[in-house]
Amino acid sequence: MMDSSMERELILGCLKNDRQCQKSIFEYYAGRMMTLCLRYARHHMEAEDILQDGFIKIFQNLDQYKFEGSFEGWMRRIFINIALKNIKKMSFKNELIGAEVVIEESEAPSVISSMSEQEILHAIQELPDGYKTVFNLNVIEGFSHKEISEMLNITESTSRSQLLKARRELQKKILEQTKVRI
Repeated sequence: MMDSSMERELILGCLKNDRQCQKSIFEYYAGRMMTLCLRYARHHMEAEDILQDGFIKIFQNLDQYKFEGSFEGWMRRIFINIALKNIKKMSFKNELIGAEVVIEESEAPSVISSMSEQEILHAIQELPDGYKTVFNLNVIEGFSHKEISEMLNITESTSRSQLLKARRELQKKILEQTKVRI
């Protein structure tokens, strides 16, 4: 784990265009940011593009980081915004259908605990873009439906509906995955 003084030193070095500091920041955060990118991307190459775009934007706008709050949190917000712009370019909104009432069924948590992180990530990646985006923003990133509606220019009820549909789809995929093992 990087301590805050080392992180501050690396950021200040990056502001002076020190390539070694940039490399250190990249190496330290690339894995975590790639995981974030994979959750929003359709495939690995798209996630790599988002990762590259994200770090370019980080280094270009590093002077806007004011050493207030978490540096990683500041970075995550940039990566999420880039991922969302990428999704908008792909016009995922065609998948967003009006708010329908969906009754959510629950499965035992033991089903998920038997899956690896890669299997869960793969199940999330297979969701339709609209479902995946809302699921990631709400469940993983912790944004409210109001915030999501503003980010994606959709209604709060559409956000809720997409989340319910995403959960239902994930449940189905997880159950299929566990049946294959049995």
